[in-house]
Amino acid sequence: MTFDLSLFSSKLKKYREQLKTSLDEVSAVTGISTQALAALESAERRPTGDEVLILADYYQCDYQFFISNEKVAPFEQTETLYRRHGDYFSKEDRRAVQEFLFLCECEEFLLNSLPRRDYKPFSFSKIGSYFKGHGEKAAARLRKHLGYSFIQVGSDIYEDFRTLGFHIFRRQLGNSNISGLYIKHPTAGKCILINYSEDVYRQRFTAAHESAHAILDEEEDFIVSFTGDKSNLVEVRANTFASHYLMPPDFLNNIPDSSNWTPDKAIDWANRLKVSTEALAIALRNANLISQSIETQIKSVRVPGDRKIDPELPANLSPGSRQRREQSLKRGLSTFYVSLCLDAYEQDVISAGRLAEMLLVSERELDAMAALYGRGLKYGN
Repeated sequence: MTFDLSLFSSKLKKYREQLKTSLDEVSAVTGISTQALAALESAERRPTGDEVLILADYYQCDYQFFISNEKVAPFEQTETLYRRHGDYFSKEDRRAVQEFLFLCECEEFLLNSLPRRDYKPFSFSKIGSYFKGHGEKAAARLRKHLGYSFIQVGSDIYEDFRTLGFHIFRRQLGNSNISGLYIKHPTAGKCILINYSEDVYRQRFTAAHESAHAILDEEEDFIVSFTGDKSNLVEVRANTFASHYLMPPDFLNNIPDSSNWTPDKAIDWANRLKVSTEALAIALRNANLISQSIETQIKSVRVPGDRKIDPELPANLSPGSRQRREQSLKRGLSTFYVSLCLDAYEQDVISAGRLAEMLLVSERELDAMAALYGRGLKYGN
């Protein structure tokens, strides 16, 4: 393998610029001097093997990406992403996106290394230019594909889309105007980030919305979804898909006295469906079940926060455990992903060091992390 110093230097500099970090900041974390980093970025000297590994760890990519043209990473996608939407992503949010993509790549590796799950790949061919029609038909076909009856509503939206092979992570972003992000990872495939800063029911809608992009806009390398973007037909299509998937019209028509709605009834059914009252009101209006005035009334009420339960924060958790689990979720560590990591460690697929890296913690924190999810480290520590 021929090492291309010029290419290595270019990647190194562009990654740093993507993350808006200074040479001093990189130096403080990596222990490589500012002068040495500057020389590496300007191709004035070759890196040592240790430096390559340290920098790959800092930028959360496979070290082979830096030294070979054969190993790919979502480098081009993020470069274009920030060139097009850079003003919306703070320095902290760019690091969050980088960690999200790292988790997607790790999850893909784990899924390929452990006994395979039962996947149900799904595809949909768009015909014509009626965007809302695409969303409606794709949602109906997917529900049938997954075995749901016309009046049945699934309980685990995240598991539904993982069954299709999508990587779904909830991760806190500082910019509340970004509800979600879809990126087509060159090795991991279809990756979906849901802004954990959103309301827990809104997160479910965003999961379906971003999955619509993965299904209906798979030719795109990435799509950023902004809250309140109602003029973009691609976003309208994704919203239509999400609404019909979570609240199919046949289901709404079968709600008792389906054309008679009060605020209390709307709160009750929104909570049963685990959607916002605004999403329910729009779905009912589109199904011609309520008038515009009733739609406005329903939108004006909210499901009380204490009635909303995050499926990954069980009620039986102690206050301390709940807080720690929530902090993990904010960094993208879903119960599904953590379980995969621990399974891989127990089956000797990965080392303790690699486990810590995948869980975004130090090795000394592994025992506490495993215990937090009701697991123990059976081999080593």
